[in-house]
Amino acid sequence: MPDKMDSGKDMEEKEDIEIGGTYMVRKSDDNWCLAEVIQKRLTEHGNRFEYYVHYENFNRRLDEWVLRDRIMHSGYDGNDHDNGQGDLGDNCERKITRNQKRKHDEINHVQKTYAEMDPTTAALEKEHETLTKVKYIDRIQIGRFEIDTWYFSPYPEEYGKCSKLWICEFCLKYIRFEKSYRYHQYECAQRQPNGREIYRKGSICIYEVDGSSHKLYCQNLCLLAKLFLDHKTLYFDVEPFIFYILCEVDRFGSHIVGYFSKEKESPDGNNVACILTLPPYQRKGYGKLLIAFSYELSKLEQVTGSPEKPLSDLGKLSYRSYWSWVLLEILRDFRGTLSIKDLSNMTSITQNDIISTLQSLNLVKYWKGQHVICVTPKLIEEHLKSAEYKKPSLTVDISALKWTPPKKSNKKHKNSVSSH
Repeated sequence: MPDKMDSGKDMEEKEDIEIGGTYMVRKSDDNWCLAEVIQKRLTEHGNRFEYYVHYENFNRRLDEWVLRDRIMHSGYDGNDHDNGQGDLGDNCERKITRNQKRKHDEINHVQKTYAEMDPTTAALEKEHETLTKVKYIDRIQIGRFEIDTWYFSPYPEEYGKCSKLWICEFCLKYIRFEKSYRYHQYECAQRQPNGREIYRKGSICIYEVDGSSHKLYCQNLCLLAKLFLDHKTLYFDVEPFIFYILCEVDRFGSHIVGYFSKEKESPDGNNVACILTLPPYQRKGYGKLLIAFSYELSKLEQVTGSPEKPLSDLGKLSYRSYWSWVLLEILRDFRGTLSIKDLSNMTSITQNDIISTLQSLNLVKYWKGQHVICVTPKLIEEHLKSAEYKKPSLTVDISALKWTPPKKSNKKHKNSVSSH
């Protein structure tokens, strides 16, 4: 009898919270934040409602399904509640530089408002947000890891509305039911990604997979990646891309850690289209290893490259940190005069990325119409002592790379590295 009464009480509350309404919601870290209610659904047991909420001024990665008891009963009353911005209010903003604010926003995953975007970007962002607003797949099981997902991914509808998916870590087949998943594990003979191994160092290896040769595997990889990437729209048109899969190897097989993809022919000179380290492997140096690997390929191709924009907040931090370390190491050890073009030729990093990185480090000045590098040994050493710019824990051993660049068309690539 009590169960029936509880169920009735929950069902009565269903009209209490309005879709599109704004409420104070308790986050998983127990802080109360202003949030918009986007959708509601019955729980798996069918006796309670849960609500999908977006926390204002936070990355959509933190959107989540919450039960009714985490939502304040009354709607937003207009008072100045804590919206998750901490001390970064109007008074504070006047006291900090734009560079400091950019760093704060990147580190704290603060999203740009539509007003801060140019009109085209704002329109595209609104359309993207409408199409991907609600994330139904809450978690996935892949190998030994159960992982909470971050974003919507366009799996077929019968899979996309499941709260949990099981994914084979070797062939990336996605499955709705645990029993079917266990059967597939027994039947699946694959123990490594498709494609060919081009790098092995200790227990780390990287496979090169052609999207046109292994279409289904690459589509499954993109659907998996979209659960953790907000702005990437490549799911099914994988044929123009090459995928580089980073794995940890043990006696059971090659376990996927992360990957990056790149266009076979990039008109914009991008050497990375999508890049992702799966959450269980983040903060272990794998992201920067993938970034470094992409530039080693560019060096062999004798071109400069840059990642496709927009980068995620985590991607911006990783690339900025990697670029800074590479440039600081060169500037510390080099004797003589270096230009921006010289640095680009040495690293395969584009001149624009070098300039923006040196500006963030206060190591470049604009003088007489050109950017001039201004460094002192003391300033370089101070930067290199910072944890943000320390040497990556994992680096690429060129001797372990077995790869030759594909043949390009005869016309000179616009991003070719200049010869001296």
